[in-house]
Amino acid sequence: MPRISDFHLLATGQTLSWIGNGFQTVALAVAVVRAGGGARDLGVVMACSVTAMLACTLFGGVWADRLQPQRVMVGSDLVRLLGAAAMAVMFGFGEYHLPLLCALATITAGAGSFFSPAMIALKPLLVPAQRRQAANARFSMLQTGSSVAGPALGGLTVAALGAPAGFAVNAASFLASMAAALLLRVRTERGPRESMLRELADGWREVSRRDWLVGGLFGATVYHIANGVILVLVQVVAIERLGGATSAGFIASAEGLGGVIGAAVALRLRPRRLLRAGWLTLMLMPLWALAYVWPAQLVAVLAGAVIGYAGLIYFDVAWETAIQDNVPHRALGRVGSWDTLTSFIAMPVGNVLAGPLAAAYGTNRVLTVCAAVLFAAALSQLLIPGTRRLTRAAPEPPAPPTPAPAPASVQA
Repeated sequence: MPRISDFHLLATGQTLSWIGNGFQTVALAVAVVRAGGGARDLGVVMACSVTAMLACTLFGGVWADRLQPQRVMVGSDLVRLLGAAAMAVMFGFGEYHLPLLCALATITAGAGSFFSPAMIALKPLLVPAQRRQAANARFSMLQTGSSVAGPALGGLTVAALGAPAGFAVNAASFLASMAAALLLRVRTERGPRESMLRELADGWREVSRRDWLVGGLFGATVYHIANGVILVLVQVVAIERLGGATSAGFIASAEGLGGVIGAAVALRLRPRRLLRAGWLTLMLMPLWALAYVWPAQLVAVLAGAVIGYAGLIYFDVAWETAIQDNVPHRALGRVGSWDTLTSFIAMPVGNVLAGPLAAAYGTNRVLTVCAAVLFAAALSQLLIPGTRRLTRAAPEPPAPPTPAPAPASVQA
């Protein structure tokens, strides 16, 4: 019986984990609201999660580069499994304690910020360099599909069995992810450790040596502030003007479909200057935001969502592949954590600004300006020489054929 490859092990474990996260997203909202916590308590819990991610992401990158990545992933999954199980037990007994829930959310989110850099460091080890783009595209396709299937299945499960069942499924999904990580056979060299601050600084030096990477991080920061505004306002427009919760569900499905299409295109379309192509496809995202302004019809918004998210996911594949190809593996976790941090910092800023900006200038005007910012943030990257010139890693030469064994008479 042939062995399952490390790539397929990781893909299977992660798909189950991503689907499980969708169960917890639904379960958390339902549990808090039904316990009488309302939007205020839910906001506090979510804020604790974001704060923990921001506080731990860079340290997660350091440990991903210090240890074998799968060891970090196993530890992260174990902590998150216990956290989700504790939430299931608390709500299963009909108890609701906001401080305890905030503590559990903080611990699980902090553990999750160790998992992401470790997986960033692990993925390039699983396939040859010439297959990285295809591997990243497959992971994006699985993640996007899971982001649609997870909440849908979670909603049905929570409606039928209650919120504790959603938390329990998420805990089981972390167990599956942990089992997959334990079975991985790949190993990598790790150098001597230095102080935490020195290793953090070394990770930033790897970023600062590459103009396309520095520009991309700062461009992403601007992009995510504007996108944070958009993500709040389009929900309001969908509910107030486009048909309510049903329309919001259709739009979310269209976004997921677009993501799957973008990943499928990335499987086939492999230009030599992949990063430049990625930034070009990201310029499709403003079409999604502008569709809410004009013609402001559900059909147009659905089309814009498919087109925009296809461009976004193609860019994600191109960006991740460029980092894998051009950053030394010894620093990949730390560089990935700097990349994650810029996004996490920027998005909540945009979320907070959305309401005041819309009240002051009107929703349509703010959406139009933010769409222009998205376009400008992507277009500006093409002014950076490294972005325009960066090419894919050269394919690895094929291994020489193995000679057939000599006949027994010759061996003797």
